[in-house]
Amino acid sequence: MILRRIALYAGLLALLALLSALSLIAGRVWVPLSAWHLASSDPRWAIIADLRVPRTILGILIGAALGLSGAVLQGYTRNPLADPGVLGVSAMAALGAVLTLYYGATLASIWVLPGAAMLGALIGVALLLLLSGSRSSLVTFVLAGAILNIVASAGISLALSLAPSPWAVGEIVDWLMGSLQDRSVDEVRLAAPFILAGAALLLTTGRALDALTLGEAGARSLGISLRQTRWTLALGVGLATGAAVAVSGVIGFVGLVVPHVLRPLVGARPGALLAPSALGGAVLVLAADILVRVTPAAGEVKLGVAMAALGGPFFLALLLTLRRRIA
Repeated sequence: MILRRIALYAGLLALLALLSALSLIAGRVWVPLSAWHLASSDPRWAIIADLRVPRTILGILIGAALGLSGAVLQGYTRNPLADPGVLGVSAMAALGAVLTLYYGATLASIWVLPGAAMLGALIGVALLLLLSGSRSSLVTFVLAGAILNIVASAGISLALSLAPSPWAVGEIVDWLMGSLQDRSVDEVRLAAPFILAGAALLLTTGRALDALTLGEAGARSLGISLRQTRWTLALGVGLATGAAVAVSGVIGFVGLVVPHVLRPLVGARPGALLAPSALGGAVLVLAADILVRVTPAAGEVKLGVAMAALGGPFFLALLLTLRRRIA
């Protein structure tokens, strides 16, 4: 088991390094490795330094945040269909960003949209804890997240239907599709601290998730504080997922797909799945982002659309598999 885990980490890290290098090379303009030693004397170096390096870093950070959040949520709820969207934090972050686009507030500063998205995520966490209560059960906790999802989705739909101009509608729809296109170092500086802080909190929940496989009563008998675990989980998901949504828009299914792919390789213990899911999420988002860049089309395919195309069939197959098991 130890050798298998070492091999898994080594394989994921090697794949991540390979995709990171390919991410710097691939795109509408391909930059061969032979041109890298020319550095600033080659005009293509500006494409790498100003566009592709931030885009690659964001792909790694966002993929890790979403993959890790999905693994934690599935372990906590013991629900194989859970992902970061189940708590409603992603939807609340999206609502905050959509409101800035609706009112045209993004013209004031480039920080308005990410700031509103982060504020929406933090409000989502606060409402989640308020609705679920300090001694709520897992069912109540998930239902509170479902309520937030419904309210946020309704707010986004209302903003789309009452948008003051077709340009506002276009901006909202474009952002909701999710993308890493034209991201800069500013977005990296904004997202990285929150994603890293959220990921650090989520990685501390491994022992509690392992204990929860015995049920809530069993976890309490092992000295696990469910209230503290809930706070840590909500805050970690709020920071990591909120920061990811703030700079990329809505990118779905990463937190659903990655844990399921890796679970057979690490075993049934939820705590052992956390770090591999972070690496796997980074690999998946980077691979998808490279794919949308090299797809022959008039414009770049949105990353959120590509992930939906991948996640939709996967989600259907998962549902059919679960139904057969229950039957």
